[in-house]
Amino acid sequence: MKEQMEILEKLDRLLEDRGWSEYRLAKECGLSESTIANIYRRNSVPSVATLQAICRGFGISMSQFFAENEMVELTDQTRELFRLWATLTREQKNCILEVIRLFGRK
Repeated sequence: MKEQMEILEKLDRLLEDRGWSEYRLAKECGLSESTIANIYRRNSVPSVATLQAICRGFGISMSQFFAENEMVELTDQTRELFRLWATLTREQKNCILEVIRLFGRK
């Protein structure tokens, strides 16, 4: 029961953050409107496949969906940043961090 409420609360928060309706979510994730509506009406936990489709619609991973802390969505730009970050030396990473800290002090 607790799991159901947590999933529904997370879905509600994601919808609200984006200003989406259940209809928009259905369109974005390729599910029928009745599938999304039934999750709410029946207070049921969606199947793994349905939840994967919902996460794809939101543009997040399942691990992001279930993350305990503030969820960070990866855009194409942040994905590229992480990919490039992994190629840097420790010294380069420290330099980049210092530049970012300087920008954050405005």
